[in-house]
Amino acid sequence: MNPIQPTIQQTITIFTLLMMTCFAVAQNTPNTTVITATAAKQEFFDVVEALGTLKANNSVTITSTVTELVTEIHLTDGQRVNKGDLLVSMDISDELALLQEEQARLGESQRLVKRLKPLAAQNAMSKSALDTQNSIVSVAEARIRGIQSQIDKRLIKAPFDGVVGLLDISVGTLAQPGFELATLDDDTTMKMDFSVPERHLSYLTKGLKIEAQTQAFPDQKFSGEIASINSRINPVTRSVVVRAIIQNPNQLLKPGILMRIQLATQPRTSLLIPEEAITATTTEQRVFKVVHENQSTKVAETQVTIGTRYGGKLEILSGLDIGDQVVIHGTLKIKDGDQVEVIADKANNESLVELLAKKSTTTTATKQEI
Repeated sequence: MNPIQPTIQQTITIFTLLMMTCFAVAQNTPNTTVITATAAKQEFFDVVEALGTLKANNSVTITSTVTELVTEIHLTDGQRVNKGDLLVSMDISDELALLQEEQARLGESQRLVKRLKPLAAQNAMSKSALDTQNSIVSVAEARIRGIQSQIDKRLIKAPFDGVVGLLDISVGTLAQPGFELATLDDDTTMKMDFSVPERHLSYLTKGLKIEAQTQAFPDQKFSGEIASINSRINPVTRSVVVRAIIQNPNQLLKPGILMRIQLATQPRTSLLIPEEAITATTTEQRVFKVVHENQSTKVAETQVTIGTRYGGKLEILSGLDIGDQVVIHGTLKIKDGDQVEVIADKANNESLVELLAKKSTTTTATKQEI
């Protein structure tokens, strides 16, 4: 026998010593550290998410209704204008000449009527002659209104307050009917249409608040409210079109921007926990509830019934009570009945790094006190 090779008895002895050592180490191993959160009643709601494209509250493409030369442009790209401001002038020289001619004719007719009235009152002339002259006055006044209308068509004014888009015209351009002169948008208030599944129809009401975000301003949220609900359900998509109004006092939003809308329905008070506390199986939803008994802290695997999830929160319908602590970090290292050490409790929206940093600060302060 090789004197160096251990016997079977020696091998068994060594193995036994190793097992006893591992058992001793296991007995002295500290409890599993976990992070918890406390179940609490909070305001909650169901959230409907949708996409919508912004439109200006009032929007128009200003076009020419006559064939005429552009003689003057009274605005620049992106200029803000008020209702009634003159935007574009066209050649009105011919209309002004006709207007002066007709005004002179009207003045002469009115003076003649003024001379004939006393004579007709004294029966010095027939009343039919006076009526004829009054008709001439009326015709002249009508012609003046028609000429003035032609002049107004050549002096383009803003129909409402708003901002002008980019201009593609210049002085000397020959405008024709339908020719685009400018665009005008009232962007102080924006409107947006979006579709909502019909199952939420009973919760849709005018004035219901919404929140919207866009990639153009990812760090900002824009608030609005429902202004109207379409009278028909789309039979193909089984959804209803809803129109919301969003205030835009700083004019950040532009027509055509794609918005992501969040619409809160069914507001209620519910028992909530962070959704990372759930350990799901194929048929059940479970959490590890912290139980304090006999100066020890253990976990009990508890089945729960869940409702809606939103914003990292989970609605608990049954299985937990207010104030119950549930494990949110460390669930993979524990099983039902294990003893644990709670190193932090998530109270708000702290991240894992913040919770660990808080624990580290607390431990350092305790050591310094000792």
